[in-house]
Amino acid sequence: MIRLLVGILLVLGAWATVVPRGPAGAATDGQAAFRLRMVYLGKAYREPLPLSLVEKPIPDKGLVGARFGLAEARHIGRFLGQEYELTEVIVPEDEDVAARARDLLADGERLFVLDLEAPDLLAVADLPEAGEAVLLNIRARDDLLRVEACRANLFHVAPSYAMLADALAQFLVWKRWYRWLVIRGVADSDDAFMAALERAAKRFAGKIVETREYEFRVGSRRVESGYQQIQTQMPLFTVGAPAHDVLWVVDTTEAFGLYLPYNTTDPAPVVGSFGLVPRVWHRSYEFYAGMQFQEAFDDFAGRHATERDYLGWLAVRILVEAALRTGRTDAATVRDYLRSDRFIVGAYKGVGLTFRPWNQQLRHRILLAWARNTVSLSPQDKFLHQRNPLDTLGYDRPESRCRLDEAEE
Repeated sequence: MIRLLVGILLVLGAWATVVPRGPAGAATDGQAAFRLRMVYLGKAYREPLPLSLVEKPIPDKGLVGARFGLAEARHIGRFLGQEYELTEVIVPEDEDVAARARDLLADGERLFVLDLEAPDLLAVADLPEAGEAVLLNIRARDDLLRVEACRANLFHVAPSYAMLADALAQFLVWKRWYRWLVIRGVADSDDAFMAALERAAKRFAGKIVETREYEFRVGSRRVESGYQQIQTQMPLFTVGAPAHDVLWVVDTTEAFGLYLPYNTTDPAPVVGSFGLVPRVWHRSYEFYAGMQFQEAFDDFAGRHATERDYLGWLAVRILVEAALRTGRTDAATVRDYLRSDRFIVGAYKGVGLTFRPWNQQLRHRILLAWARNTVSLSPQDKFLHQRNPLDTLGYDRPESRCRLDEAEE
């Protein structure tokens, strides 16, 4: 709790300069200056157990991060005379999340943190009632959402597959590790990450020397699979591969990739879904006051922050920042501010983060980390851009069919 308060005091000075004045922020009859109401809407998707016993199952990823963001905001609110509320709604996997969202919208809710996969995300965004809402996506990484299926009410806090693949590709090219052997899984999300990898190879002069598809079917991922894969399948599966500098694993569902490091036929670093991984957050990250965040979150939650926890926290912080800077809590004002040149949010990355106006994707610096250390941050220094270096990651404006900024003109 002490570390949480220290972190809050660091930002309190900056936020205190934007306490709303006048009618929009005036307190009356002992009430708070304003009340910001947010909804965390998720779905209880079935997620596989971690392959390693070192990693324990975490059923509340994302939600605890949002709660942490709320705790920060409430501590600040006590100083500034403000109130913050977060309604938590987790829909069972077999139920209609759009119907639940419709009920929430009917109750007047307009600011949402959405922990939903792409089909459910679009089902909520396309509700007529949601047209004036502000929806922050913290889970879905599908590039389609940033290239074609854009929605004016949808802001992407989660990075896309293309952003992650580009971040890793830039580092490999900087290292002069140009030749990539790819072993991929068969899940739909593996297809999406594979497409992003192929695009990154073309953009940054990487060479995919061969792609091998791995499909593993067995009753128990932990008991029956480990010995069999480690001792026999993995070395045999990588026999006869062309010369390569790295082995890039595409295994978004964590079905087999854990067994590849140190079990391949040829010696080569493992990158991608395992080994050196591109992440928006990682438990080893400590730069730009990241250690303070890590320690404060650990004190709050009793565990480390996962990627989705960080994104849940960041989504809440974005909404709080917009309300504080504008002095208003209505969705129209918040939405206009997020789209404006005035919006910027600190996120322990050394640079302020902003939304790309054409598809409303939050710009990120991407961490490249292995189990116990953060190796680098992308974009790499040598990759330049005419407007913003962060736009070297993912689909740039000329590559996207989305033109949400033009629709607003």
